[in-house]
Formats: sequence, C-alpha cells, structure tokens
Amino acid sequence: MRVARLKIENFRGIKIADVLLPKHAVIVGDNNIGKSTLLEAIDLVLGPERLSRRPVIDEHDFYAGEYVDPQGKPINITIEAVITDLNLDQEMRFRDHIEWWNNATGDLLEGPPVEGTDAQQVKPCLRVIFVGSYDADEDDFTGTTYFCSPMKQDGSFDFFRTADKRVCGFLYLRTVRTGSRALSLERGSLLDIILRLQDDKNFRIWEGLLVELRQLQVAADPAIGINEILSKVQTSIRGYMPSDDGSDPQMRVTQLTRESLRKALTVFMATGAQRSDGEAHAAPFQSQGTGTINMMVLALLSLIAELKQNVIFAMEEPEIAIPPHIQKRIINGVRGKSAQALFTSHSPYVLEEFEPDQVIVISRVDGQLSAMPAGLPPGIKAKLYRQDMRLRVCEALLARRVLIAEGRTEYDAWPAVARMLHEQEPESFMPLEAMGIPIIDATTDSLIAPMGAYYRRLGKKVYAVFDEQSPEQLEAIRAAVDYPYQAPEKGFENVVLRGTDETVLRTYVASLIESGAWPSDLKDKAPGSEATKNEVVEILSVLLKRWKGDGAAANLLCSAAARQHLPEFIVSTLESITATVVPKKPETDNLGLLDDNLLDLVGA
Repeated sequence: MRVARLKIENFRGIKIADVLLPKHAVIVGDNNIGKSTLLEAIDLVLGPERLSRRPVIDEHDFYAGEYVDPQGKPINITIEAVITDLNLDQEMRFRDHIEWWNNATGDLLEGPPVEGTDAQQVKPCLRVIFVGSYDADEDDFTGTTYFCSPMKQDGSFDFFRTADKRVCGFLYLRTVRTGSRALSLERGSLLDIILRLQDDKNFRIWEGLLVELRQLQVAADPAIGINEILSKVQTSIRGYMPSDDGSDPQMRVTQLTRESLRKALTVFMATGAQRSDGEAHAAPFQSQGTGTINMMVLALLSLIAELKQNVIFAMEEPEIAIPPHIQKRIINGVRGKSAQALFTSHSPYVLEEFEPDQVIVISRVDGQLSAMPAGLPPGIKAKLYRQDMRLRVCEALLARRVLIAEGRTEYDAWPAVARMLHEQEPESFMPLEAMGIPIIDATTDSLIAPMGAYYRRLGKKVYAVFDEQSPEQLEAIRAAVDYPYQAPEKGFENVVLRGTDETVLRTYVASLIESGAWPSDLKDKAPGSEATKNEVVEILSVLLKRWKGDGAAANLLCSAAARQHLPEFIVSTLESITATVVPKKPETDNLGLLDDNLLDLVGA
C-alpha cells in the first residue's frame, strides 16, 4: 500500500499542489518550503488519530490564514490522496469504493465503464479526501474525511472512518514530538499503537492499573498532616453546605481516569549509573540522550511494522543527533519494514540511500507547490554516481545555490581560496560553505550547460566557472545558469600559473623541494633561483597536471599572503559571488555605481 498522488488546496503555506510519490521517497527543499506540510496533509487524510484532536484544524491551517472569502463564505481546505498497491484484504474491505490507477501515466482511469483495467501498469486504488472548513453557526472549525467514489444519489459520499484509516496503516513521526511521546501511553504514541494492535491488552492495562491505584494511599501518615488539612477543609465546607454524603478526603496519584493515566504514566530506563545503595539508577526515557531516544523509536517502528504487515511510514529528519552510519541504518530499517516510507531530510547521508528518482525536490512560488524527482545529473552514469558523485550531488540537491566547476582542479581550488580570502578580508569574501554553495565537478566544459539547466530546473540558483569558450558554447552556458564566470584563457592551470605572483610560485617550488615532495623523476628539472619565471611556470604546469586530483593548485594558491598575489579572475569571481548573496553596502560617494570590470566579468 502506498500514497501515489496527493492533491492539496489552501493548506498552510500551500495554495495548490499536485504531487506524485514513488514507493519510497525523501523530500528535500528549502526551510519553510512545505516539506512537513506535505506529511501533515497525509496525516489529516489518513492518520487514524488525527481527527480526534481538538480542534482538528485552526485559523493558521488555512492558506494565508483566510478561512472565509470577502463575501463571508467558508474557504475549504481539501486534501485528496490516491492510495494504491492494496493487498487482498484491503481490496475486499474497500471493494465498493475501488477505482483504477495507471502507474505508467500517474493518473486515474476514467469511467464508468472503466476500460483497460487488465493492463499491466493499471492497479486498483482508493481515493479519499479530507475537507476542513469554518462553521459560522458553531463558530468552530470542522474536518471530515470521505471516500471520493462512488457518489450517492443525493450527491454525498460515504465517510472514511477511523477504523478504515487504521486498515491503511499510516504512521507519521514528527521531529519534535516523536521522541517525547514514543514510550508514553498518550493516544497515537508508538507504544499505544503497538498495544492497540495486540487485541485486548490495552483494555487489561487500564482495568488492572485503576484497581491498584484506588487502593494506593498517598501521604496517609498522620505525621505528614495532609489528610488532616483536607479534613478540616471539608468540615469548613460543610459549615456552609451541610451534607450527609461524602467521606474523609484522600490524596490519589491521578484523577483515576484513563486519560489522566495516559498523560501521567512514564517509562523509566536504566542510565548506567549506580546509586550509593547499590541499586541501578533509572530515569524517565525523555531524559535519555536524543540519539538513544531515536534508536528506541526505530525499535518501536520495527515492532509496529511486524504487527501491521502493511504500513506507510512518514518521518521527519531522521538524522537529528544521529551519526551518519546510524542514519543509514534507520533509513534502511524503516524502508525494509514498510509498504511505503516517506522522509524529509537535510542530510546528504540520508539522500545517499535513495535512488535519484526517489529524491523529490519541492519548490513553491506564490503558494503553488511543485515537486519533481531529481534524477541523475546530465553526463553522470549510474555507476559513477554510486562510486564517486553520490555525496556531492546530494549536497547540491539540499542547497539553495550550486557552483558548477569545469574539472577536479577547480573543484578543489575554489572553496579553498574562498576560505583563505575570507580570513584575510571577511567584509568582502565569504566561504562557499557559509553561503550555502556546494561545488559540483562537471568533469568537462561540454556538461556545464546541461548541468546548469538540470539544477535550475530544480529551483537552484546556479553559478558556473569555466575556461574560455567558443561563442556558441558560451551562449549555451549563459542561457542555462544564473551567474556565468568565464576565465580569460584556456586551462585553469594556466589561469593559476600566469596570474599568480612570481614570488608565490618560487616559494611554492622551494617548499616542495625542502619537504622532499618534489618528484624524484623531475629532480634534474627542479628550478633554482636562476631559473626564469617561464621556466618555473613550465615545470609547475607539469606538476599541477600530474597532481590534478591531489589539490596541488589549491595548495599553491593558498600559499599566497594577500589577494594581490592571486589571479585577478579568481579574486574578482569570488568577490562577485559573495556580493550576490551578501551585497556590500555602497559607499556614499559612489552610490549607484558599479565596478565596470566586475560587471563585465559577470556578463562574460
């Protein structure tokens, strides 16, 4: 069972959305863009405990907070879900409401009569809708879930009740609340869900506990004086309101109702510490470390999956307070035990565990939310992605901006120089990491334009640094990226060696020789103090190409003491990139003027 399609109108920050979901997916996008809203929407339409909360929805659940139109008519929140991959029991239970879903086209088959239901990609499905609105007569907000098919003669639809939702098996784990409620017995907690799945065990817990607590005396010792005080209070009350009924007041641990016990009962767990009397110390599970709590959540999820057999998990940010290898275990553990697993995440280690088509990138403009699978970037084969590019691509998918570099030398050099310049001139330069700009190695200049178009399509601001191009290729890059920066010559190594101050080049050569890092096969070509600059540049060109994947160009550039010793193209480009993220305040005597050289560089 899985949610194949989700349509949303007027819910929180989403005015309208139509999202297709694969069997397993991780949803990524900027903060406050709508990732959690998508999961909350599924919870409203499928969560068995969601509608028991009061209020079901409130003013802030409506888009822009508007729940009536200018004429005073209610504005509805509607959330429609198409659920497919039903098992036989579910098909039998919902047989009067079955429709048909085409996995190939991502749409419902029209009918009646329904044609083509025997096609391989066509599967039975269930379509349900949540409708929430403001009731002016009651001055309250209401919400109800219905089957979308069939329509009855009076134009209404059957209710999709709590018992029906439990058969669908949706479970939503929120980031903040999951840990604090995981081992509580509040309604909808993980432990409560497990007990509900085990027939009558939930009932037996409450009946037995209530009998025990009715007999438990609290602070009954006369030396404490609490019961004496309570008796005096009761006697005083009877002086105003005589009554033959009643008994001596006594203190109890709770109100002795199921609801009060749900909130009061707490699981204690061993902390590893030992008390002075030799007893092992235990503390409430909420006092455990965040990582430990998350591990408990994973264990409980495993139990639920084994009991339900067909469950849809939605989970926010499983990476919180958990190291990367455990993040991977959580993802694979939940995914392996569920019919569908949906995550939101800001961790590249989480994204790594999904195929590119399972990474759903969302964006939102004027309330209209769009979602699309990331897929593989152009020119990157599946094998290369798995072996080398996966983490870098995932980092870029999580970012708002991305910098595309032509090759491995540039990939190493640009971030390193940006960090160095920031240390020297923090008011003019920022590290790429601080600006949220991961760097991607395009491997060749012919892939810069396709990669730029790929990331731009996913809603990213795209920067690109590259060698001198032909007019046609330059035009293609300009059309594909937001900020193109073209070097004044071919070959990044040439930019480095011809633009870097001669003193820096000679100092770098001397450090290689002194440290013993100079290649033995080039020992007779090591330039001495009498060598010309051209000779120094020539031998360093050989070394930079040989050490292409070892960050040699970055090391050379970072040995410079000041910006004036570095190639002007690199310095101006990094200053320009910084200005697009954190614009510099113009000087009062130059207000409204831009450096012509910088303007030419951005347009190049």
